[in-house]
Amino acid sequence: MKNKGYSRSAELLERAGRVLAGGVSSEFRKYNHPHAIFYTHGEGSHICDVDGNDYLDFTLSQGPLILGHSHPEVLKAVNDYSSLGQLYAGQHLREIELAEKLHEVIPSAELMRFCLDGSEAVQTALRVARAKTGRGKFLRFEGHYHGWLDNVAWGLSTPSVEALGSRENPEVYPWSSGLAEHARDEFIILPWNDIELVRQTLAAHHGEIAAIITEPVMCNNGCILPEEGYLAGLRGLCDQYRIALIFDEVITGFRLSLGGAQQYFGVTPDMSIFAKAIASGYPISAIVGRREWMELIAESRVIHAGTMNAGNPTVAAALATIEVLERENPYERMFRLGRRLMDGLREAARGHHPDLLIQGPGPMFNLGFTDLARVKDYRDTLRYDKPKLGRFIAALHDEGIRVIGRGLWYISAAHTEADIDRAIEVSSRVFRQ
Repeated sequence: MKNKGYSRSAELLERAGRVLAGGVSSEFRKYNHPHAIFYTHGEGSHICDVDGNDYLDFTLSQGPLILGHSHPEVLKAVNDYSSLGQLYAGQHLREIELAEKLHEVIPSAELMRFCLDGSEAVQTALRVARAKTGRGKFLRFEGHYHGWLDNVAWGLSTPSVEALGSRENPEVYPWSSGLAEHARDEFIILPWNDIELVRQTLAAHHGEIAAIITEPVMCNNGCILPEEGYLAGLRGLCDQYRIALIFDEVITGFRLSLGGAQQYFGVTPDMSIFAKAIASGYPISAIVGRREWMELIAESRVIHAGTMNAGNPTVAAALATIEVLERENPYERMFRLGRRLMDGLREAARGHHPDLLIQGPGPMFNLGFTDLARVKDYRDTLRYDKPKLGRFIAALHDEGIRVIGRGLWYISAAHTEADIDRAIEVSSRVFRQ
């Protein structure tokens, strides 16, 4: 059913622009169709806006809503525990219970600390790696997103694929104005999914490198799975040179399995970052890791702090989320629904759009238009037809299907077979148009 329009959202955006920079509180919200949208409520797999439009939601608030919108058990847990207090500037029982549960389900989680978001947890892991190894740099990969702070806000954009230069010695560009120039000196960057290139780089520069940080699935650009043996290869090289292997599981954590991508792929990092789905939309993240690395925080050799860390509402939300995931074990179903949607979209485009490419594990996947049969790193993603994707996503939005603008789809435990049928049917109509 065609949406009713966006006039009320447009009015509110104009009002917001007088007091909020750009009218929004996060940059990515600007880029909805046809502009930033204001929402009133969400339930299950649906979200509604101020104009009365109802959307079948595959954005899940950029990933956190693993149980869908407004899961009643999560909301009740937050309400009940918040009624006792919001924040103590001290410890509380449920914080221990959450840590014990993460220790139980995540392979690398021998010790942990809680933060508020992925960006600061990433910086904590890098600080630990530098302190333990005595080395100053980290190795990261083109197109991988590790937050918006200065030393990781590079390699996320480029004027062109040619401007990236050679694979062995890439050029790198700032993602934003105002980055500290010295931040560029903190890292070495490479294309992803090329273990030989990592091996050559470490042979030459291992004395400078404290850590390798990677998304175990390159979710933020192309939803690209690691090549066979790639993650295990990184693990072996880190062991060889006594370098920290850090998995940024902000997206993959709780989405591929309760133990994250490290459990799914059977490769255990030294430290990991969990956020987004850990608490069904409430602001909490965790840096978890092996004792030999995390003991630097335990012994106060590395300082980690935060007034708002592990507040009552966020801890309660995380415990409730894990309880539901353990009881219902929705993973087989989420994989099945995701793959069914992927197959249905491919079939719907057949005969209309031979340049359609869909790839990913299922609980999340990427849709784009390219002449490539497969996308394996960031440089390949630059061959996507972004204007065509933009038209497709906008047409879906007008028909009540909400998808992240860069082509990333998320499946939640709340999505149903009927939701998948509807998404395929609407997409088929849009493909024909």
